[in-house]
Amino acid sequence: MIAWIDLYIDGDPHPRRFDTLLTLGEYLRRVERLPDEAVSALLQHGEVEPPTARRGYRLRPVPRP
Repeated sequence: MIAWIDLYIDGDPHPRRFDTLLTLGEYLRRVERLPDEAVSALLQHGEVEPPTARRGYRLRPVPRP
């Protein structure tokens, strides 16, 4: 079973869902254009905010049924 990860961006109530941290990291670098420092901080701490990133980002694991 896949352990899904939800990414919440600022006040957006609709998370983006990822299947691996690798996929999430690629999305953050390519689409959100976050610097490596911000991506690393988010993956390590589950949350990153300005000034490290442009906006606030939070990670939450999706509970398994």
